[in-house]
Amino acid sequence: MTKLFYTDKPIIGLDISNTGVKVMAVDIKRWLVLGYGSIDLEPNKVKESLEGNSTYLSDNIQSLIKEKLVGSLPSNHVAISVPTDRTYTRTFNLPISVSKKLKDAVDLEVDQYVPVPATMLYIDYQVIEKNKKEITVLMSAVPRTIVDKCIAAAESAGLSVSLVEPGMSAVARLLTQTEDGQLPSVIVDIGPATTDIAVLDGGKIRVTGGVAVGGNTLTLDIAKKLAVTLENAHQLKVLNGLSAGPRQEKIKNAIEPSLKQMIIETSKVMRYYNERIRDDRKLEQLLVVGSGSNMPGIGEYFTNELIMPARVASPWQKLDFGKLPEPARQFRPRYITVAGLSSIEPRSIWE
Repeated sequence: MTKLFYTDKPIIGLDISNTGVKVMAVDIKRWLVLGYGSIDLEPNKVKESLEGNSTYLSDNIQSLIKEKLVGSLPSNHVAISVPTDRTYTRTFNLPISVSKKLKDAVDLEVDQYVPVPATMLYIDYQVIEKNKKEITVLMSAVPRTIVDKCIAAAESAGLSVSLVEPGMSAVARLLTQTEDGQLPSVIVDIGPATTDIAVLDGGKIRVTGGVAVGGNTLTLDIAKKLAVTLENAHQLKVLNGLSAGPRQEKIKNAIEPSLKQMIIETSKVMRYYNERIRDDRKLEQLLVVGSGSNMPGIGEYFTNELIMPARVASPWQKLDFGKLPEPARQFRPRYITVAGLSSIEPRSIWE
């Protein structure tokens, strides 16, 4: 998390991913949505913006705010999420004696586990638990170029950046307030192209993982196996999915190899938490979120495969769209990260 300056103006969420940009403003005292919008992007052009000199990202942020906004934005101060698959987040335990040399211990952890030189990263960390014997440290690292390019794109669109954080941290903030997020929980965030996985415990992310399989992957799987168009495949996914029916077996057979990749990575994250982080707290629930969570039966699939209670999270009961037209049900899940960003209490940025 990069803290840039303090302001008591309302914070707007700006979620930047490889496949789109979302914006949202929420009055968190009333949980009232003041404005929101999204724009789809081409992953290859996003990559050019993040790694080169293309203005594609900033042009589309401007276009989103000027042309695709529903409602209005109360300020130009934003909290940005950077693509989670470009970030590195870990929780680790250290002896209490290391407290005075914490930065050195974090640097060592980064050198061991992050495949990018520390000089090319923004690194932030905080002690999230402490007892007489050890401390638990949460560390996030993001390549400097990614953060700098996202900030530059937002600023060139007339926005002022207050905070930058991994997308999963924003999701965790919202779920903590709406879905019994204080319980030790597994979050599976199925995006268009990737799936991010994390354990949330006591309102803090403890460990993360990910796999290059997402909602679009499942659509492609159905299109290939059932020999239908992408449009038909998408309809089969969101209308039929894994729920009981005449097409269930064919759809399940088509997408199961990709789903198994999600299950394998989720199992790894759960095992790491159980063995390395906490052996005294049992994981209580699995919450499926993200644009790929709109497939019927996905919660039951995770329940059966991992033998633990799993369901699709629905924080939308808490968010009130007031007089604004709500996004269509199938599009709501795409706003979960930006809703988490826009629910930041401005003063908490400097806590």
